[in-house]
Amino acid sequence: MTRRDLRWKGAGLVLLALSCTMAAALDGSPLALAFFPVALLALPLLLHGKRVGQMVRAGWHGHGRTVEILHAARLRQRR
Repeated sequence: MTRRDLRWKGAGLVLLALSCTMAAALDGSPLALAFFPVALLALPLLLHGKRVGQMVRAGWHGHGRTVEILHAARLRQRR
């Protein structure tokens, strides 16, 4: 696992920890629901790391073949 991948996963862990902490601190408040989307964003980052960033960039560039592009990127990295 590369440092870059660990940084992405670390960012996911930090987002998840912060959103859970804020939701627990605001227990019973409707404002706690605002942190639910942050927790949902954090889970893919925590599990997949830098692949999430690659998919976001591929989506921004309008690639309809995102899966093929990611596979090609992995093959280039292994060379």
